[in-house]
Amino acid sequence: MIPVKGFSGQKVAVLGLGRSGLATARALRAGKAEPVCWDDNPAAREQAEAEGFTCTDLHRHGAFDEIASLIVSPGIPHLYPEPNRVVAAALEAGVPVDNDIGLFFRSFAGPEWNNYDTPPRVIAVTGSNGKSTTAALIHHILTEAGREAQLAGNIGRGVLDIDPGGDGSVVVLELSSYQTDLARALTPDVAVFTNLSPDHLDRHGGMGGYFAAKRRLFAEGGPDRAVIGVDENEGAFLAGQLAEGPTDDRVIRVSVARKLTGPGWQVFARKGFLSEYRKGRQAGSIDLRQIKGLPGAHNHQNACAAYAACRALGLAPRVIEDALHSYPGLPHRSQIIAEADGVTYVNDSKATNVDSALKALNAFKKIRWICGGLEKEGGIGALNGAADQVLKAYVIGREAANFALRLEVETHVCTTMAEAVAQAMADAQPGETVLLAPAAASFDQYDNFEQRGEDFAEQVRRGLSD
Repeated sequence: MIPVKGFSGQKVAVLGLGRSGLATARALRAGKAEPVCWDDNPAAREQAEAEGFTCTDLHRHGAFDEIASLIVSPGIPHLYPEPNRVVAAALEAGVPVDNDIGLFFRSFAGPEWNNYDTPPRVIAVTGSNGKSTTAALIHHILTEAGREAQLAGNIGRGVLDIDPGGDGSVVVLELSSYQTDLARALTPDVAVFTNLSPDHLDRHGGMGGYFAAKRRLFAEGGPDRAVIGVDENEGAFLAGQLAEGPTDDRVIRVSVARKLTGPGWQVFARKGFLSEYRKGRQAGSIDLRQIKGLPGAHNHQNACAAYAACRALGLAPRVIEDALHSYPGLPHRSQIIAEADGVTYVNDSKATNVDSALKALNAFKKIRWICGGLEKEGGIGALNGAADQVLKAYVIGREAANFALRLEVETHVCTTMAEAVAQAMADAQPGETVLLAPAAASFDQYDNFEQRGEDFAEQVRRGLSD
């Protein structure tokens, strides 16, 4: 646990008592603050009270009297589409609003660091797609290299629930826009921006607000090194804002769309080969094509970003390459769950938007594609750009028929995962891939994308055992 500093003897309100909220309350108590907790869910309040926390309705008049700060869980809106009523009340009362990420960065360092040969480092990863894989991959590389490393934030453990940093240790954080948007402190040693595509636009008031939330990780914190994916305009703009000039190697540019040139520091992948150039000279090269845990150009981008972050910490290219080959992949992200009779079954349930689904479709050939669910803003028209890879689409979800009408491929309206998997397995031939890449949210049929992916895997297992 990371005890929260700066609030000893003060009351701090905690809104939202899920995983991060409860961890925050514990860390505040460990730092000798007095947490005042609230969640609209009675079951969440009961759990907090069972741990000895005081629950007080923060909606009531005067609730913020004597409160030093309000700590808000990521899923609670503070500005768009409109502020949560409790957040609005805190702002009206002049009470600062923060989140667990801000508390972490103000509390992580300790006096014991003065005795370390190498102070602990923090690598923070954000972006629209690939940030979970990139963060997990960095953690895997560091662990394989013998470095003490912890994975936290939007993946792994709650950020205040991790262990204090040891000599030479590294904390790898995956940070969503919900987390970077509100944190009052953001000071990573290395910050990574993978890419940007439309997502969560209602929460950020449009694309500009969404990019601004990501940009805060770099503008607020001033990391020692910034790894920036430059294949979108926003990434190229961000890299240009951070660099003092063409030779400034505090910015490492990453691409999977083109060869990067110039006197700075670049890492790019072309035709399955990763290349690192520094000061105009090649410093490393890795063949990514045979790494089963990282299929497709989108995973090659993740590999480039992870490689660059680890190089920024001084790891050798060969050490990184060896670790890439042992990377098993993350569940629900281009996860190969079975190979039988020449057919490969891939679970990419995390492909909840059009951009991530397109990347999954471009990573495989001869695809039996399971898609559909609760559509996000922007429609699904762009998916037809990958139609050449798709043999047939098997559409699930409550609006499956409407979803199928807008696909320019042969479709089968299945509605349920069980029917979609059964039909795709019956149709599949050797050399083909049955791919779950929904291009939509899961909430019309499932609690989350993990549950959807688990259902897909279970249906495949059942089909193969029959």
